[in-house]
Amino acid sequence: MNNQEMIMRNSLPTTGLIAHSKALEAAGIAISIVLRVPAPLKSLADQVIRSASSVPANLAEGHGRSGRDRNHHWRIAYASAKEVDTHLQLLAQAGAIDTGRAQTALTLFDETRALTWRLIHPRE
Repeated sequence: MNNQEMIMRNSLPTTGLIAHSKALEAAGIAISIVLRVPAPLKSLADQVIRSASSVPANLAEGHGRSGRDRNHHWRIAYASAKEVDTHLQLLAQAGAIDTGRAQTALTLFDETRALTWRLIHPRE
């Protein structure tokens, strides 16, 4: 990464939510590992991209909302993190993606789900 890319990356706004930061990292890894999936599995790769990008997007949108609307977006983020896990596991089992990097993304999505659960259920 060159200096300009580093400056741009460090200047991007953040929500302040740890779950959002983890979700961005997990989504970036997940998306990068499915870019070269073979054609017969391309629909699964496309689904990884959609569900992975949904997690940080809904966490950010929920952070900007209040009440039930906030929880609605956080629930979507939680469910999307579950969905992307399944698709990554399928692609890993099929040998279509790097299992080491997939495991890193899976771990980060698991941590994101744990943090998101606490956002949804603060008193449990």
